[in-house]
Amino acid sequence: MPTQLTPEQRAAYERDGFIILRGFFDPVEAQLLREAMEKDPAIRSHFYDRKDASGAATRMALWNHPGDSVYGLAARSTRMVDTMEDLIGGEVYHYHSKLTAKEPYEGGAWEWHQDYGYWYHNGCLYPDMASAMIALDRCTADNGCLQVLRGSHRMGRIEHGLMEGEQVGANSSRIEHAIARHERVYCEMEPGDVVFFHCNTLHRSDQNRSAARRWTLICCYNAASNNPVLEHHHPFYTPLAKVPDSALREAGLRFAAAEDDAAFLRRAAAPAELKEQIKA
Repeated sequence: MPTQLTPEQRAAYERDGFIILRGFFDPVEAQLLREAMEKDPAIRSHFYDRKDASGAATRMALWNHPGDSVYGLAARSTRMVDTMEDLIGGEVYHYHSKLTAKEPYEGGAWEWHQDYGYWYHNGCLYPDMASAMIALDRCTADNGCLQVLRGSHRMGRIEHGLMEGEQVGANSSRIEHAIARHERVYCEMEPGDVVFFHCNTLHRSDQNRSAARRWTLICCYNAASNNPVLEHHHPFYTPLAKVPDSALREAGLRFAAAEDDAAFLRRAAAPAELKEQIKA
C-alpha cells in the first residue's frame, strides 16, 4: 500500500493519536481552498450555526460526497487518500467534509469529544475512521485552534451525550481523568498544514476571542470494510476515485457543480440513538 509517511511519522500517529504534516498543501493550493470556501455559492447557501453552551456559534457547511470542486479534489488527492489508507489500514471512502468557520471575536467553542463518540451511534461498528483538518487560516491558541489529548485514543470509545446547543460531548468525569493523565497539545498551524487524528482522539477548541479569523476544512474518512449497519445522514461505502496531486492546481478555483447540491446537508443532526437516550 503506498504511503506518504515516514516510519517515524507513522509511529508518532500510533503513539499519539494524531500527527501534524506541515505544508501538506502548498501556498497556491491553500489559497485556492481558502478562496473556494469564501466564494463558492454552494458553501455560502449551506451555512448553518453550531452554538456552544454560552451561545457563541461556529459557522459550518457540510457535504457528504467530494465531487470535482477544488476542495473535492483535495479530499480525493493521492497524497490525502494514501495517507488516510496508511493510517486506517486499507481502502477508505469519503465519509463527509465540512468547513468550520470561527469568526473574529465571536467564533464558538467545541466541547471535549471523540468523533467516534457519535459515529459509533451512526452504525459504524469499528473505530477504523480518521479526520484530516486543513488549516485555511493561521490557527493559534488565541483564535481557537484544535486541542488534542496526546495518546487519548488508547482509552477507547467514551460514552457521549447531547449537550446544550446540540453539540455532542464526552462524559465529563472521564474527561477529568483523561486531562490528568494526557498532555494537552494546541495544534497551531499555518495555511496548508494538516492535522490527521484518530476518531477516538479526544479533542476540543476554545472560542475565538481574537481579531484573526480561524477557518478550517475537515475531511473525514471511513474504512471500506467498516460499512455502517444503520442508515443515517452520512454515506454508506462509496468507492473513492483518487486524483493526481496536480489536479488541484489544474482545476484552479473550481466550485461545486449544480448536481452536487444534493451532497450538502442543511444541518448536521445528532445520531438518533443519542436523541433517544436524552428522551429516556
